[in-house]
Amino acid sequence: MDDFEQMLQTERVSLERFVRYRLPSREDADDVLQEIYLSAYQKFPQLKNKASFKAWLLVIARNKCNDYFRRKAAQLEIPVDELTETILSDSRQGLSERSYVQETLDLLGDKDKQILYLYFWKEMPQTEIAKKLNIPVGTVKSRLHTAKQNFKNQYPYPTGNMYPGNGTKGECTMKKLPEFIPEYTITESSKPPFSVKWEELMGWFLVPRPGEKLSWGMYDIPSRKCSHVYDMKVTGKAKVHGIEGIELTAREASYSDKSDVIQRTFVAQLTDTHCRYLATLRNDGDVRNYITFLDGDEFMPNWGFGEDNCGNEINLSPKSDIRRTGTIVTSAGKEFLLDIVGRYTVTIGGKHYDTVCVMDIETYNCGVVSEQYLDTNGRTILWRRFNRDDWAFDRYKKKWSEQLPESEQLTVNGITYVQWYDCITDYIL
Repeated sequence: MDDFEQMLQTERVSLERFVRYRLPSREDADDVLQEIYLSAYQKFPQLKNKASFKAWLLVIARNKCNDYFRRKAAQLEIPVDELTETILSDSRQGLSERSYVQETLDLLGDKDKQILYLYFWKEMPQTEIAKKLNIPVGTVKSRLHTAKQNFKNQYPYPTGNMYPGNGTKGECTMKKLPEFIPEYTITESSKPPFSVKWEELMGWFLVPRPGEKLSWGMYDIPSRKCSHVYDMKVTGKAKVHGIEGIELTAREASYSDKSDVIQRTFVAQLTDTHCRYLATLRNDGDVRNYITFLDGDEFMPNWGFGEDNCGNEINLSPKSDIRRTGTIVTSAGKEFLLDIVGRYTVTIGGKHYDTVCVMDIETYNCGVVSEQYLDTNGRTILWRRFNRDDWAFDRYKKKWSEQLPESEQLTVNGITYVQWYDCITDYIL
């Protein structure tokens, strides 16, 4: 089996990334990986075309991951086939509506799925559910109320605000961004920071959920003038290596030259705990080049984040990994430094927002620090980028404190960072 060992070693990183992207915990992923190794070892003599080893190995991995979810679904009394079936109605509206129900269910946690399935699909009385799950009836009522509320919050098309000031779900319209960013102030609050559910794609501000649309602009400092506008929208569901996600497009245009346009396409995934990129489309001449999370260094530096590329956490609470006093910032000696550092009132365009500041220290770009001010809805009010003083010095031939002497500065672990540009979205308009 020397051939098997050598070929497995070559594909081990891709295999582990494939499995850990699909499974909810590292412990479960390690268990499933052992099952895959054993199955592949036993079946290897049956593989006739060794050039197909990677594809063959990923088929085994996909099947083992499906087995894992089927076992989990059985424990929760949720038949997988029944929940994933989409042909439930002859009418187009019925088919479409059921599809949206399934998409919403996919966004919920296991406990929510379980209680909704037993109550609505099995039509079990709450007393029977209590007996089946061995919990008090009061707990059933509480869990059912929470699950229905979570479903309502995630469901993209009923009447109700997507977010304040932007119409109804499924009917969000993008608003024209101003040429100059409105004047703003950031005032530190004496109140403790609040926890927040942040479901936006890191760096792009859109929530990867059916029906979402958003425009955001990039504003140069100190001119405060908009250089580029990004119109984004979710276009539908997509799969990358068998993993379900959401496809979204971004139309990037120069504010001053509307003919200067770049079209981008991504696939992202939003779970109960994380938000992450699965793939991006890059046009290489007349070739559409899809780059995915299995492409290693071609994908990870720009799109990967977190341990095993799990993505950014959506349930944020202060961890004290990053500490801030005024413009002085210190951080723990660890990777993936992203943390809530304080509570602030952001006043912009005459409106006041109660926010927490989420700082990101060089997680996606060496030499870059960002401030992201999120309101209680988890939406971005203001995003600001700071460059390390010597960032890209070979290209610009000057330190940033010399290029932008009037810009704000932060001192992070004793190093100077200089404000370069700001971003706002049409959420605040």
